[in-house]
Amino acid sequence: MEMENCSLLSDFFLLGISSNPDMKGVLFLVFLIVYIIILLSNVGMIILIRMDSQLHTPMYFFLSNLAFSDLSYSTAVGPKMLLDLLAENNPISFVACFLQFLLVCIFIDIECMLLAVMAFDRYKAISNPLMYAVDMSSSVCYQFLTGIYLLGTIDGLIHTSLTFSLCFCGSTYINQFFCDFPAVLLLSCSDTQVNELVLFTLFGFIELSTISGVLISYCYIISSVLKISSAGGRSKAFSTCASHLTAVGIFQGTILFMYFRPSSAYSLDQDKMTPVFYLLIIPTINPLIYSLRNKDVKEALVRLRNKMWF
Repeated sequence: MEMENCSLLSDFFLLGISSNPDMKGVLFLVFLIVYIIILLSNVGMIILIRMDSQLHTPMYFFLSNLAFSDLSYSTAVGPKMLLDLLAENNPISFVACFLQFLLVCIFIDIECMLLAVMAFDRYKAISNPLMYAVDMSSSVCYQFLTGIYLLGTIDGLIHTSLTFSLCFCGSTYINQFFCDFPAVLLLSCSDTQVNELVLFTLFGFIELSTISGVLISYCYIISSVLKISSAGGRSKAFSTCASHLTAVGIFQGTILFMYFRPSSAYSLDQDKMTPVFYLLIIPTINPLIYSLRNKDVKEALVRLRNKMWF
């Protein structure tokens, strides 16, 4: 009977971020504005980096891919979330849920690894600027990027295939606004210990490796910066890293809070705002962090404005 019920499953239903009909209109307007900002700012960042030759450096190469990652996982969730705020019933097909789950897993992994590689890039630029062009050549950057996308895709496929091979023979109502890992597992009538172990092992390894990589890189960066004789040089070096550290702290802190707590600490009704933060708010503020605190980006914007005005 359990296998028969599994085979009949075709749709899930998302309960959404709020069940209050009076709040749905307000939330729709708020998140519509947020998603428009995500589109304009991240697409604008990618175009700016591609168009301005002075930004064709490893740092901005990885930054453009960070913008693409932000844009990808927010787009996997945002449009469906907006549509559901306007509808009474929020069905999502098994296949669509599978794809949404997969894309979020892949690009969250990619973002974690990109942030670590960007820290390594800053370490190479500050500790040994004379060899920077050799150490971070185009071929090296593309090798890093290939490895990041490959690992992210493999990890995402493992989590997604294991999760959606479970038996869902009970409720089909996902208490979340997207197909999230804890919310989907709660619907399964199968044993989910293997899924939780794989998440803790694989994604935990990625988190531990990337956070360790960032911390080690910045230990070397601080050591190198302290050796700079001029106060102005030290200030400039620290300022180039401040935006990246801010982005790392916000993103990794949110991910750790969401997925690496004891299961007894989860409350899906209370934790709906945490995915909103890392799926929609962080992609909104990342371009602002990297543009408002970055002299090169500001100058590139001025050059682009003058070119368009001319």
